[in-house]
Amino acid sequence: MVAPVTTSAGGGAAKAAAPGRGPTRGNVLAWLVVVPFLAYVGVFLVYPTILVLAGAFQDSNGAFTLSNLTDLMKGVYLQAFWRSIELSAITALLGAIFGALLSWAVASGRPEGLLRRVVVAAAGVLAQFGGVPLAFAFLATVGFQGFVTKFLQDSLGVNLFSGSAWIFELPGLTLVYTFFQIPLMVVVFLPALDGLRPQWREATESLGGGTWTYWRYVGGPILFSPFLGALLLLFANAFSAYATAAALVSQGSPIVPLQIRGFLTGEVLLGQENLGKALGLGMVIVVGVAMGLYALIQRRVSKWQ
Repeated sequence: MVAPVTTSAGGGAAKAAAPGRGPTRGNVLAWLVVVPFLAYVGVFLVYPTILVLAGAFQDSNGAFTLSNLTDLMKGVYLQAFWRSIELSAITALLGAIFGALLSWAVASGRPEGLLRRVVVAAAGVLAQFGGVPLAFAFLATVGFQGFVTKFLQDSLGVNLFSGSAWIFELPGLTLVYTFFQIPLMVVVFLPALDGLRPQWREATESLGGGTWTYWRYVGGPILFSPFLGALLLLFANAFSAYATAAALVSQGSPIVPLQIRGFLTGEVLLGQENLGKALGLGMVIVVGVAMGLYALIQRRVSKWQ
């Protein structure tokens, strides 16, 4: 009677030890899979960031200096930062408002309805539609020879460019940026609307509250944090966008990414070789602050979802 018990205990111990070895091998395999991604991030994100950080505090001879940062606080560079912040804030606000309304229209419909499937699929595609193709699409539509421009001029006598060439200036960038900000807002904000439980509205109605009471004391406070987080994400997305503005604005550098392009592709004044890196450091700081606040808000949102 004793031997079978001992054998069973030993077999049980061996079986209990086996799972301990499995996760270890699994962890090694998981790290091996992650290594290419870490290498990619290190080469294309961490290493350039270190170069920008180091170069922002160096002069043309490699000596430490703060002149690059002080130059950002004056002249055309300070104006470029203010224009970038203004452009990002306006397009983020417009994208957040219209995107939230579109998300609410989708969330209020049937979960498996045609409207939801079409809008979600279109939002996923259009949120990534940018760069040269987006700039070309707008120029072909509302450019000097765009079909909408020609149609309005030939049929209604309306000239979209009677005042100025606004499509190549900040108003044009605002229109183009808002185009991809709205679908991005749908992608980010729709899960928050889906997280509103029907029981909360039913509880409000059972206590005598109406629609305004529900949105004032329940739905609104819950959605405020996700909305603010999405707004910050849209701001960072617009502030760091480059390809669309570079393809649309061929002359001048009204925003910071185009200022940096000038330092990388044009002639640089003597002693200002690292000023472009200082501009890049300024962008990293602004985007880092926005994304840090976004991460904090997401932690709070996760408590409700």
